[in-house]
Formats: sequence, structure tokens, C-alpha cells
Amino acid sequence: MVTRISYPVEVKMKAIEMRLAKVPVKEVMEELNIRNYTQLKTWMRWYRNGEIHRLHQPVGKQYTFGKGPEYESETAKLQAENRYLKQQIEVLKKYEELERKWRQK
Repeated sequence: MVTRISYPVEVKMKAIEMRLAKVPVKEVMEELNIRNYTQLKTWMRWYRNGEIHRLHQPVGKQYTFGKGPEYESETAKLQAENRYLKQQIEVLKKYEELERKWRQK
């Protein structure tokens, strides 16, 4: 049975900083005692995508499975909701455009 390891946020951030400073993956893993290199890749992906809040999530609890991030303020929550709704409107506009083109044929 594989045991899950929970790394503190400080270790995750230190690993990200070291990778941004072009420190080799092997060296980062050895210095911070990280077992799997794919874990570093995941943390870097979250960092690049601006998902810093995911570094705080506990092992096995991923926000993508129905539990969203805690927002810092009501304004941040409303801004995220606003972005989502704008994306939905854009999808509908594209769908309408495709439907119009299809009916013209």
C-alpha cells in the first residue's frame, strides 16, 4: 500500500522558486526530500495557471471534484463568477453563429 505524503506549503513554494531559478529537478528533489518528480510538475502547472490556492489543499482533496477554492473576499468571488458567466455568453454566441451558417447551406 502506498502512503500519501503531505508537503507543507513552504516546501511547495521553495520547490517552485528553485525550479524558476533553473535548479535541476533532481537537485530540488534531493534537497527538499520530494519522492516523485511528477509532483513538482503539478505544482509548477498550478503556479503557471495562477492556481496558488491549490497548494494549500490537503492530500486527496482536489478542488476539481466539487469543492471550490475559498475566496479571499466577496469581491473576488463575484469576479470569478463574472468571468465564468462571460465565458458562457461567448460559447452561446459561437453556437448561434455556427447555427446561422448551418441554416444558410
